Amino acid sequence: MPAVTVENPLTLPRLPEPVAAAPERKVLAVETAPSGFEGEGFPVRRALAAIKPEYLDPFVMMDQMGEVDYAAGEPKGTPWHPHRGFETVTYMIDGVIDHLDSNGGGGTITNGDTQWMTAGAGILHKEAPPEWLVQQGGLFHGIQLWVNLPGAQKMIAPKYQDIGSTSVVLLSSHDGGALVRLIAGDLAGNVGPGSTHTPITLLHATLSPGARLVMPWRKDFNALAYALSGRGTVGSERRPIAGGQLAVFDGFGSRPGLATAADTISITAKDTLDVIVLGGEPIGEPVAHYGPFVMNTREELVQAFEDFKAGRLGTVPAHHA
Repeated sequence: MPAVTVENPLTLPRLPEPVAAAPERKVLAVETAPSGFEGEGFPVRRALAAIKPEYLDPFVMMDQMGEVDYAAGEPKGTPWHPHRGFETVTYMIDGVIDHLDSNGGGGTITNGDTQWMTAGAGILHKEAPPEWLVQQGGLFHGIQLWVNLPGAQKMIAPKYQDIGSTSVVLLSSHDGGALVRLIAGDLAGNVGPGSTHTPITLLHATLSPGARLVMPWRKDFNALAYALSGRGTVGSERRPIAGGQLAVFDGFGSRPGLATAADTISITAKDTLDVIVLGGEPIGEPVAHYGPFVMNTREELVQAFEDFKAGRLGTVPAHHA
């Protein structure tokens, strides 16, 4: 798992040492992600599919793409498709993929890079392995996350962010047992490079066997941890978690009786554990989600389909048709 690695995490800025009296969140549930296929047929695990939507807000969907080692001729992507009303975040852990959109955005992302696309009012989008990778095959592993936009921002202009691996903020747990790659949001005063419309925190952590990662977490954020691989435990009661499982922490929103500025969430590794940790401020609005559109009402979904059919969400560039 290349992503971004360092030989000695102790050379990095460290997260604060856990305080014994700090409130630590328990875990509401640990669920196994169902498997499926996406796009032209690449395998995914639908990390959020088994969780009640009220625990996910502001997140809509997250797929673990792969991990798969393609033979020559096997790599697959997605054809041109529309989006409206949310943001797509593609984090490439291992492998290479090309992105194109109808606004001229896009590029190539590889080990540790992130593509952050704000669909907003509407955009056409395509993801595909480069031709050389199709010919020779290779590893493919990443995640795609959908982050909702509040109703007042669903029709903003589309935007593209190319977040290279070198711009990701690298941190260490207080004892050096875990490497944290902060992609977006604030963690103990460290700010990731991703610019978000909806306040969220997104990170990828690798824990060495026996390591314990304790992170301060905003009280008004929910908290989710998805294990990409390995085994460990989560939360104050040390609930078991393994690759392909998602943990939902309790305690988001205002809770009486808390005197600290932030809660903490904890993850402990039994063997090497790779985990995506994310959380955000719930939007608290109705969600109407169908296919590639995430709106507030059914009427807005109908309008999105009509606008797509009428070509108002953009057109495929002639040289990429």
